[in-house]
Amino acid sequence: MPKMKSNRGAAKRFRRTGKGKYKRAQSHLRHILTKKRSKRKRQLGLPSYVAECDVPAVKKMLP
Repeated sequence: MPKMKSNRGAAKRFRRTGKGKYKRAQSHLRHILTKKRSKRKRQLGLPSYVAECDVPAVKKMLP
């Protein structure tokens, strides 16, 4: 049986933590940054976690 291939787009976006959660980056930090406040940009830079309802889909993409 051939090896399972992971979804390469998902592999670049999600990282599994030690406790089994999936870490992700937040959006809205690529362009049009001048109108966003410093506090908002700073908080968008922090890591976030995948919602529990989306974890099964992420697991399927990352065997």
